[in-house]
Amino acid sequence: MLCSRCNSFVTSSSPSYEINETMITKFGALYKQRLAPSASDHKHSRFPSTFRHTFRSQVIFLALTTCLLAVFGIGEEESSKRNRSAEPTSWAVQTMRTLSLEEKVGQMLQVRYFADYDNFEAADYKQLRSEIQQYHVGSLALGLHMRGANLVRISPIQAARVANQIQTDSKLPLLIGADFERGLASRLVGVPGFPFPMAFGATANTQAAYDLGKMTATEARALGFQWAFAPVADVNTNPLNPIINDRSFGDDPKAVGAFVAAFVDGAHAGGLMVTAKHFPGHGGASSDSHKGIPTITGDLQNLQRVEFEPFRQAIRAGVDAVLIEHARVPALDPDPLHVATTSATVINGTLKTKLGFNGLVITDALEMRGLMQLYASRCQSPTACAAVDAVKAGNDVIALPEDLDAAFHAIVNAVRSGEIPEKRIDESVLKILQAKESLGLDKHRIVNLDGIDPTMNAAGADRFAQEVADRAMTLVRDSGRVLPLNETEVHSAEHNGAGAPVFVVFKSSLSSDSGDAFAAAVKQRIPAAQVFLIDQTNAKGISSSLISAVQNANKVIIATATSHTAIRERVLNGVAVTSFGLLGPSEALMHILMSVASEKIAVVAIGNPYVIESFPEIQTYLCTYSLSPNSELSAVKAIFGDIQPTGKLPIVLAGIADRGSSLSWKHSDDVQRTQTAVSFLSRPKPAKNSSQNPVN
Repeated sequence: MLCSRCNSFVTSSSPSYEINETMITKFGALYKQRLAPSASDHKHSRFPSTFRHTFRSQVIFLALTTCLLAVFGIGEEESSKRNRSAEPTSWAVQTMRTLSLEEKVGQMLQVRYFADYDNFEAADYKQLRSEIQQYHVGSLALGLHMRGANLVRISPIQAARVANQIQTDSKLPLLIGADFERGLASRLVGVPGFPFPMAFGATANTQAAYDLGKMTATEARALGFQWAFAPVADVNTNPLNPIINDRSFGDDPKAVGAFVAAFVDGAHAGGLMVTAKHFPGHGGASSDSHKGIPTITGDLQNLQRVEFEPFRQAIRAGVDAVLIEHARVPALDPDPLHVATTSATVINGTLKTKLGFNGLVITDALEMRGLMQLYASRCQSPTACAAVDAVKAGNDVIALPEDLDAAFHAIVNAVRSGEIPEKRIDESVLKILQAKESLGLDKHRIVNLDGIDPTMNAAGADRFAQEVADRAMTLVRDSGRVLPLNETEVHSAEHNGAGAPVFVVFKSSLSSDSGDAFAAAVKQRIPAAQVFLIDQTNAKGISSSLISAVQNANKVIIATATSHTAIRERVLNGVAVTSFGLLGPSEALMHILMSVASEKIAVVAIGNPYVIESFPEIQTYLCTYSLSPNSELSAVKAIFGDIQPTGKLPIVLAGIADRGSSLSWKHSDDVQRTQTAVSFLSRPKPAKNSSQNPVN
């Protein structure tokens, strides 16, 4: 094997390796130029003590170590790319030298774009193109429009076509990213729909997260995306958290870290940049940073033990970027006017210095209402002030400023006035350009539209997604009286009029897609089944007919298709009350149903798994942890006994069940078809670090 760093051959067939004089000469020059410690810091030399005695022995050690890394393939491609981008002749360095101050500042700005343009002469696309060119924008984040309660997702070919056009219209290559927390289905239609991260946590096997990362990367790069704003590295320690919840892998720091690191490794195997978020940890928050400024409580010891752990593992796995949250963290920075995004103590002091992260640091969206309100009372332009403070605090990428023009000119003026040293800008821009070079964007920024798989299922991703959803199904409680349903008995009961099961789906909105796949799968099996769809608008009007149907049924299966955003704290009759998913009339109706028929009710939590904490009288309880259609299908498979629920609870349900709880059907003879071996979750993978082992 030819060592790429010294142009000398090493032989992997023998346990001994020859270090020749050519290697010593070349590495000697490299050592003198870059690595040799000065006399003053010789005692802190990075080499083991046995190699500190002579210059020659140090050089031999360096040469041997480097070539051994090449022999065993450890980081060869990644290391060589990064090293090349740091060379004086690299594209990143050469490009940096040609940029004006305005162009450099523009590289630090990220704006939102949409891919549902009618054509590239449409006014909204022309506005985007103008922003990119006028402000020299360095990166883009894919956004989506809303239609009622649902996101308007775009097709893969549409996404790729827009990405190509944007890259063509930009002077420098752009980093194009999206929130691919559960694969491309987070933003695209017609692609494999992976379950939410907490469902992966319930499989208790990080192989699934590795595969998710790799499949996401392969699909994303084919469509012109290079950057995923994922994985979520937050530990969901607070059940009241209205923004993280099932977006997290769970509430155990080490387990979450293992899944995060596995996702990073998988994504890197597919050539995708990834982002651990939201530093220093948003899982303990009780308010939404889109609407206000949360406070991350807990002392420094708690932060180090809980919140930092997944980020440590992500950094060890080589995560490319870390996203900073808009939250106060008094244990790190007690200044009430500082949030993590604008705190040098948090970013430079903690993330970079103490945790050793040297990749890209990106802000959460600057347009978020909480951050803007924080600056509104003291700045004429909240965006301008926040952008300058974010740069001074150590952020490299300023994401989604509400007023792009204000952010751009504020940073430029702060440099010209001396408030921000230009070398501080250079530091960030060089990292951004190096990232682009490491992704090959300096040579190829256009993707081949003819090579796009229209189903995006080349690697069996649909099957993998369904297998994960199946394996995530968790039986938390079982009375033994309701589930699993016997399909033959159900048909017989309907035929004889003997009180067939009733199905109820609580939805956040009747116009929402959530819960529809569950209802459709039930109707496919039992065409005559009674299926009630409920939301807050019809709960009162339908309550009498539903209560009557429930009283006449022999069994009742309730699916709660609720997201993490449906968690509310309120005061009722002078008492603090928490609603974990069902709100208003829907919550009241659920309480009535539980009061009249709890012994014959089974509840399936589709999405938010904390619903049972509002209804502790539930006797049979299943969790999917995900609102994706495949998770809803898995729920139907489980209640009819097609699969055994084998998932392990990745969170604590206070007063209900401990983390790791896992039950199976008490009447195993009723299970019609047991779950088959899962190829994706059981096959060996090219593990890069121990974080990818199964979580026990």
